[in-house]
Formats: sequence, structure tokens, C-alpha cells
Amino acid sequence: MKKFKIATLGCRTNQYESQAYHDQLETMGYSQALPGEHADLCIVNTCTVTESADSNSRHEIRSLIRENPNAKVVITGCFAERQPDLIRQIEGVTHVVSNKEKEKLLDFVFPEEEIPEFSIKNFDAHTRAFVKVQDGCNSYCTYCIIPYVRGRSRSRSIPEVLKEVEGLISNGFKEIVLTGINIGDFDGNPAEGTDPKCLADLVRAVDNVPGLSRLRVSSIDPDEVDENLADAILNGKNTCHSMHLVLQSGSNVILKRMNRKYTRQIFLDTVEKMKAASPQFTVTTDVIVGFPGETDTDFAETLDVMREVKFAKVHMFPYSERAKTRAALMPNKVPQNIMKERKRTVLQLTEQIGYELREQYLLQEAEVLTESIDVSHPGKIMGHTRNFLPVWIDVTDRSIESNQVVKVLLDSNTAHGLIGIPLV
Repeated sequence: MKKFKIATLGCRTNQYESQAYHDQLETMGYSQALPGEHADLCIVNTCTVTESADSNSRHEIRSLIRENPNAKVVITGCFAERQPDLIRQIEGVTHVVSNKEKEKLLDFVFPEEEIPEFSIKNFDAHTRAFVKVQDGCNSYCTYCIIPYVRGRSRSRSIPEVLKEVEGLISNGFKEIVLTGINIGDFDGNPAEGTDPKCLADLVRAVDNVPGLSRLRVSSIDPDEVDENLADAILNGKNTCHSMHLVLQSGSNVILKRMNRKYTRQIFLDTVEKMKAASPQFTVTTDVIVGFPGETDTDFAETLDVMREVKFAKVHMFPYSERAKTRAALMPNKVPQNIMKERKRTVLQLTEQIGYELREQYLLQEAEVLTESIDVSHPGKIMGHTRNFLPVWIDVTDRSIESNQVVKVLLDSNTAHGLIGIPLV
């Protein structure tokens, strides 16, 4: 049996696409190579959102070529889209596939074979499945290269998404995460003469799929959470009361320079609307530090929003200059030493506010969907509550495995998450 390896960098959309390649190849009779095994086919799904992502992509390409001599090596993704000629110069690379042709990647490798449908049936090593419902972006934020490498926004149809979700649920997945590059642009891919759909329509449709236990909406801008979408999430049968709302900066000056379409107040009003309707609603977010022109006052405003909202989790990114973006031409670049200090401050505050948020839930009961056993926490399995609080469950002398919904008492709090005692 021939073997394959897939290396995936970057976003959940890339993770979805790599899983589709995995499922296609298994249908064609290939199997995933184990660590140390030689692969006949290697795919690297690259990322270019930061300079670090570029570096990691190059490292993965060279590592797979070195470890799998004579294998076919196919490179795709956003770094491949931005620097195709550079990648073609790497000895051992056999194919470079653009993002617009991503779904036909295996057609280039096996031109004379019938290729299975590009969709996912499983989501390996996960108990939640990410389902890509949209690709591309029309926003053109001044720091972001993604619209140039992913193209304009386009959506899948609701029936197509439902078919995939139904298959995932039949394969045992309890939690579905709707994801995309800019999911707020979802329009259901309307045919000529038909009305477009919206994300709220999709959420309600997926929420009604039999067997679904949990439904989450991935990263979205706060101005895109209108009354219709808020109602679909707050009043759904299986929708989780937790969202990833993108902040990036708490300063209106910086948000405007970023070409973001919302203000600090719109962000806070969106959070307040969701929490007022559901007091246990939690929010995760993204923050960029060191954007050109970011002053101490601008940075302090970001910290103030973090303290006010008490995010369950913050993904922090230092600003990384991307050629051809407007931000690359902006003056007043933030020195590296200041950026490093701001990174440290955000990370420290993230731990503090996450801990403070979790403290509010002590001695409450919650349902946890178990995910994985971490070797750094012997005897415990990790999972999340419906509102995305991390919980560690003692599995010593208990028959608790991954992908189980376990009712627990939230007994204590640690820097890594809550400790849950199973109520069985």
C-alpha cells in the first residue's frame, strides 16, 4: 500500500482542506505514513500570514523532501500562491498548486485516475470537526496578505454543507465548527435568479441536523453579528454560547489604520448584547501588537478592552510586515524591543483574565466534551465546556475516553484550566 504525508500550517481552513486530501487519498487506497515511514506522496499546505509562517512553511517543505527521497512533493496554500517561483527552485518539489486550484490538487498528481470528491468524512486527531463554508476575503485590511492569495469571497451552498455535516455526525463527531476565511461574508453561493442566504440561515440549518450535539461559529468580525445571527446562536438547540470575535486592537485610531470596519464601541456593544442575553456567554479573540504607529496610549486601550471583556482566550500576533500591503508602506514602525515587551504584557494579561473568568464558574456543574490526554498532565483528560472553558478531568480509575460528553463539578481552577470532578 502506498503511503502519504500531509503537513498543514496556518488556519482552520487549511486544516479542513488537508483533511479533504487525506480522505481522498485513503479512498484511492493510500494510507498515512507513520512516523519514520517513507511516503510516496507528500503534500505541504502552506501559510503566509506572517514572516514566521513563511519560515515554517519552507522548513516543512525541506524536511519532507529530506526525509522522503524520491517522493512526489506537492506544495499548495498561501505561501505557494505568493512565492510559487521561489518554491519551484527547491530541489525535490514536483508540483506547485495555486489556491484557486486547491480542490483539484490530486488531479495534477494523478491525471489519469478518477479522483474522489473533495470533502471530508473525518477530522483526524480531533473530536470537533471544522467545516469550511466560505473562502476568500473582500475586506483588504491594510496589514493582511490573505485577499491577494485567497482571492475574493465565495461560499458553498447550504445543501452541500449539510451533506458533509451529516456524514461527519454519522462518523461519530459530536461538535461541528463552521469556518472560513471571512465567514461573515457567507451567501450560500446563490444560483442566478435565486436569493442569497446569510450565515444565520446556515447556522439554523446545521443546528437542525439530527445527532448534532454542539455547533460553533468560527472567527467573525463584531459588526457582522447582526440581530438575525445573534438570534440563531443564542436561541439554537445545539449552538454553543461562545464566539471568536476578532478585536485586533482596542484603539479606534489603529482600527481605522488597519481598515477594520468596526470601532472599539461596536466590539464592546456586540459582546454586551450576547452576554446580556446569555450571562455565561464567553468570547475569544485575536490581538495584533506593534502595528505601525501604535503608541503607548493605543496599546493601553487594547489592554483596557481585554480587562473589560475578560476573554476566555486571546490569540496574540506581533505585527509582521507583508510586502504589497498598505501597512508595509506606513511610517512609525514599532521597534522590536517595544513589540517584544507588548507581547509579554498581552500574554501575561491573557493568563490573568482567563483565570479570573474561570473563577466565576467554580462549584458549578457543566458538560465537558473530552478531547485528548496530555502527557504533561498524567491521569487527566482535557475538554471544553459548551462555552469553551478548558477543563481537566481526572481519569484515574475511570473509563473516560476522548469524544465523550461528561458531566462534571468544576471543583478548582489552575493556570491551565478548571479541574472537573465527574458526576457519575
